[in-house]
Amino acid sequence: MKLGCLALGLALLVPGCVSMDSPTGPPEAAGPAAPPAPATARYRVTFDATWSAQTHAVPADPHFSPLIGGTHGSAVRFWEAGGLASEGIRLMAERGRQSPLDLEVDAARAAGTAEHLLRGEAPRGSPSSISLEFEVSQGFPLVTLVTMVAPSPDWFVGVDSLPLFENGRWTEERVVPLVPWDAGTDSGEDFNSPDAPTMPREPIVRIGTPPLGAAGAAAPMGTFTFLRIG
Repeated sequence: MKLGCLALGLALLVPGCVSMDSPTGPPEAAGPAAPPAPATARYRVTFDATWSAQTHAVPADPHFSPLIGGTHGSAVRFWEAGGLASEGIRLMAERGRQSPLDLEVDAARAAGTAEHLLRGEAPRGSPSSISLEFEVSQGFPLVTLVTMVAPSPDWFVGVDSLPLFENGRWTEERVVPLVPWDAGTDSGEDFNSPDAPTMPREPIVRIGTPPLGAAGAAAPMGTFTFLRIG
């Protein structure tokens, strides 16, 4: 057997002798923990409307209605794929109205399931863009925001319950392509079809037929870009 520091037992008996398996220094200190995310954040959402003759069929005056929506929690939804349109969603999609969808958001706020009403302007025609700033909190981290495709029977674009706070962190930037949806409340087939109420209402579905789609799909008509600004 070799003598010296190669034997762990002998190393422990000989002063100043260090085992080859012994640590050569103190363990590295862990880095500082990341600070917790703030309770609230501020965002700017920019609606870039790209609907034009280069992307889709267009009527004489392609445009969108004023933005309307809210920040809320998971206990409430103001629209969803496969669901039936509320009266607020119907009148937004058919007439471009912000009310009574704003009243539906206010009712959710009173019930403790939503926090802020979001109300914005309409872009000036298409293509064009418009922005809206708002605050959102960890308690109500979801955003719903919609606008009518106009003119149309009951078509719209928007987001449903989009999360801005995930995995303990605020989203810094998110770009959402906006495909067209049919609210299921009017059976018109073209941009300027006369009113033809759908009775009973049908589920909200993505548009995949002319004039905006084909073969079961439709290209995005614009984007929402959510940018954290505070």
